[in-house]
Amino acid sequence: MRTCHIPLYLFLISLLIHADFAAAQKIRIASSPNPLGSGARALGMGGAFIAAADDATAASWNPGGLIQLKQPEVSAAGNCFSRTEDNRFGKNPEADGSRSVSESDLNYLSAAYPFNLFDRNMIVSLNYQHLYDFTREWEYSVMTRSPEFEARNQISYRQDGSLSALGFAYCIQIIPELSAGITLNFWKEGIANNKWDEKTHSLNSQTLKTPEGIVTASEEYDWHDRYTFEGFNFNLGMLWRITEKLTLGMVFKSPFTADLNHEESVHEKKLTASGEIQNNSEAFSNEAELEMPMSYGIGMAYRFSDSFTVSGDIYRTDWQNFIFKGSNSDDISPVTGKTEAESDVEPTHQIRIGAEYLFINKESNYVIPLRAGIFCDPMPAEGSPDSVYGFSIGSGLVRGKIAFDMAFQYRFGNDAGHYTAPADYDFSQDISEFSVYSSLIIHFR
Repeated sequence: MRTCHIPLYLFLISLLIHADFAAAQKIRIASSPNPLGSGARALGMGGAFIAAADDATAASWNPGGLIQLKQPEVSAAGNCFSRTEDNRFGKNPEADGSRSVSESDLNYLSAAYPFNLFDRNMIVSLNYQHLYDFTREWEYSVMTRSPEFEARNQISYRQDGSLSALGFAYCIQIIPELSAGITLNFWKEGIANNKWDEKTHSLNSQTLKTPEGIVTASEEYDWHDRYTFEGFNFNLGMLWRITEKLTLGMVFKSPFTADLNHEESVHEKKLTASGEIQNNSEAFSNEAELEMPMSYGIGMAYRFSDSFTVSGDIYRTDWQNFIFKGSNSDDISPVTGKTEAESDVEPTHQIRIGAEYLFINKESNYVIPLRAGIFCDPMPAEGSPDSVYGFSIGSGLVRGKIAFDMAFQYRFGNDAGHYTAPADYDFSQDISEFSVYSSLIIHFR
């Protein structure tokens, strides 16, 4: 009779692990979860670009800055990264380990056209922006032991996918010193690859000592969860040139409700104590909504000369309003996996400081920029946010109608990511991420 409890026990372990690692109630964005802009130039300045935005990527940082484009242009930006997560399971130290992933993608694509209408300078642009990355890979084991009983649970977890938006931007110069703009962002699965996959493999094996001898059993599970994401929001931006040297920028990114479709399939394979092999497969899908939080920021840029500019931004995201709404459950915080009422999630506040110096050669008609920046980019968590920091450097070449930029960014955080694993694991991780960005801009005169 005792042997019949082995498969049941394994089944419960698997369900608990999958419930916390693959349920839709937790949304695990592996990249910076805060809504950033794009482009090598901006990120080379540490992302302090709200008041400095004067190229086509302004549609993502502050659409009020688009008015500074004087010529039609097209631009493209790409990036590649390598991210390492050093995981620590406080109550199961044998599961500790480090895993690294790398990926490359199209970071930004745009076409912008300035014009004059009713004696007002205006500009329109069409933009594609890659915003969130889900790439993550973990492997670990959890052991349970007693004098008569031993169980090992081996877990492999892989997450892939991203969220991107297609945007239409418009900016108008209200007075010579003041401009305002708006970007309409369409998050459509058919337009951009707005989906992510989670694959979890669980292999459970147990050994039980009985008076009759040693009994073994095992269970193996494969879960595949796929989520598709669709929604709409907008960015409002303002740029005010207070003096010839000092500029103030403000941006607001609206909250929105995204439609979330979840498809899940599970395959179960059991090897019972009697040696019998049992296979079972199931699949289902459901619809839900994901409340995305609003965010807003303010920035200032000071131009010491035509060659040297310093900028700084403060940016807030209201993660307490990041809510999963299922049809058959209470409203859930995707940060904690708990109900909204039980969760204690605070807003995050980014601080970014950057500088740009231009080496200008007028005789040969080229410019070589040198950029650097530092930033604080906290992650939402239960209680206070997890601290994440970083720095960046960048350079490039501008000659004639073509501008090429590159940037290197390093982002790191220690004792972070507590929410990404079951609470009773006493989990934390150290994050280390290297990213390289490149941008190409072509002007048309």
